[in-house]
Amino acid sequence: MCPHCRAFITVKDRVCPYCNERVGPPASRRGDASAMLGGFIPHARFNTILILTINFGLYLITTVYSMKAGGGPLEIDPQTLVDFGAKWAPAIAAGQWWRLVTAGFLHGGLLHILMNSWVLFDLGAQVEEVYGASRMWVIYLVSSVCGFYVSAVWKPGSPSIGASAALFGLIGAMIALGVRHRNPMGAEIRGMYIRWAIYGMLFSFLPGIDMAAHVGGIVAGFGLAYLAGTPEREGSVRERIWHAASWLCVLAAVVSFLEMYLAFSRVA
Repeated sequence: MCPHCRAFITVKDRVCPYCNERVGPPASRRGDASAMLGGFIPHARFNTILILTINFGLYLITTVYSMKAGGGPLEIDPQTLVDFGAKWAPAIAAGQWWRLVTAGFLHGGLLHILMNSWVLFDLGAQVEEVYGASRMWVIYLVSSVCGFYVSAVWKPGSPSIGASAALFGLIGAMIALGVRHRNPMGAEIRGMYIRWAIYGMLFSFLPGIDMAAHVGGIVAGFGLAYLAGTPEREGSVRERIWHAASWLCVLAAVVSFLEMYLAFSRVA
């Protein structure tokens, strides 16, 4: 999206064909995290691929741990998920706040992670392209945290995990894009993602699905994206604030996983 006139353009355009303003270089040439990793992850999907990598890495670790504890290879036992940072309201109330972060990167089985990964691969790239990497990461993490907080209040008696709270946050962000842009393109975007939200909420009625996390995620994603808007000129004060916010979210995630490791080490 052109940061000047908000028209949709391709990633190859260096001058917007609609307003003739110069467009900044892609993220991989601006010294961001993608460039720091040598361009191994495509800049158009940098956050999306990174999140998928973390999710699958944790899935493999928890699967091995669950199998050693007598569980099966396709379904991870609940105690393993709690040990590795699932949302568990009594533990959160006791001070383990970091579970609100770590729960969003854990999955309960092969089908669970494959379904969420399938949605994230497409939806994450769309949000990242429209909102930029910094906003996308903030929306993703904050939506996940808010979703599991609502879940902890609404359903305190059961553990919960999964990327779906964050995915609903990304759906909310795309709905916000359609609401902000009162034109035929905005109406099309709004209609499509409202349908996604409806289908997802209907799916949430199935046994074992955490509807509370979905509701909290989509509300947080919509509100945050509506206030955030789309990227402006690179280097502006607003963009620097969002870059800083994204790095604060990275720090929060790192600290949360460190706390999880320390708590796990004490239990083990």
